[in-house]
Amino acid sequence: MKLGFLLGYSGKHIHIPLDLIRQAESMGFDSVWTAEAYGNDAVTAATWILARTEKIRVGTAIMQMPARTPAMCAMTTMSLHQLSGGRFIAGLGASGPQVVEGWHGVPYGRPVTRTREYIQIMRKIMNREGPVEFQGEIYQLPNRGPGTTGLGKPLKSIMEGAPDIPIYTASITPAGLRCAGEVADGVFPVWMDPEKYAVLGGDLEKGFARAGNDKSLRNFEVAPFVPVSVNDDLRTAMDALRPWLALYVGGMGAKGKNFYHDYAARLGFEEAAERIQTLYLEGRKAEAEAQVPDELLDSVALVGSKERIVERLAPWKAAGERGEVGSMLVNTPDPAVLELLARELL
Repeated sequence: MKLGFLLGYSGKHIHIPLDLIRQAESMGFDSVWTAEAYGNDAVTAATWILARTEKIRVGTAIMQMPARTPAMCAMTTMSLHQLSGGRFIAGLGASGPQVVEGWHGVPYGRPVTRTREYIQIMRKIMNREGPVEFQGEIYQLPNRGPGTTGLGKPLKSIMEGAPDIPIYTASITPAGLRCAGEVADGVFPVWMDPEKYAVLGGDLEKGFARAGNDKSLRNFEVAPFVPVSVNDDLRTAMDALRPWLALYVGGMGAKGKNFYHDYAARLGFEEAAERIQTLYLEGRKAEAEAQVPDELLDSVALVGSKERIVERLAPWKAAGERGEVGSMLVNTPDPAVLELLARELL
């Protein structure tokens, strides 16, 4: 099992902790991941890091697909692949309707269909086997629809082919997981219980079967985000993460349209998820946070003293040995914690 760590997106001013990244690189971390919402973009930060490191891989978690055409994303991916000596990972996601329609000004549409078509087009471009033609529900190359000139023609990338660049998707819904298993090289669950791989695995296996060619966990990586909260007082450590989990389960989407709420329910916390969502949507955020179960936090995050975190690594190690977790993407800015995890896992 490999280790990576998440930078997240910046606030008002972009901050990229290069010293921390280089320290992780020296400790054997495999990857570092940038992000975007509606401020800084993920690609610029990834480029900055790749130019200032030597070994660590850099990925985007995630590039918002509706913000870029598939061809633009393939161009970016192939460029960074060449410039970095093969260290770039294209991490894609559908984002959400609030950002897609409110910020990018395009229809949210069908995110799973978009993901499948997007990656298929990227593969055609990166494989460079011929001029690219594609006629899908969302994307058409060449586009001959309303408003076009009719002059578009199939084109082949000028750059050298790069068919082996890894593409990951951010997915937790059953349909999204099936799509990831079919067309991607890896998946980011926003969180994961390492002892409940079946919540993800059944749908991933269906995607593998649809892909054919003996696709399996041997050539596909599950790379969950793993929050870390260190404090000798366990309650304080857990309380630090409750707002994060309550936001996702309660506030990321409308009633009946929250993928994270549904995912928490599939992990066995349906009643708690209902309480959290109801309170959060009523504006009672503190009460919603108080309803986040300790058991849920403890199953998807590393919390407590350093000694307790070492103990809680056991199920993650076991999942890694079974091939059910390929990389742990930890979320912590603490160099001592990165060192602890490297010592225990690498």
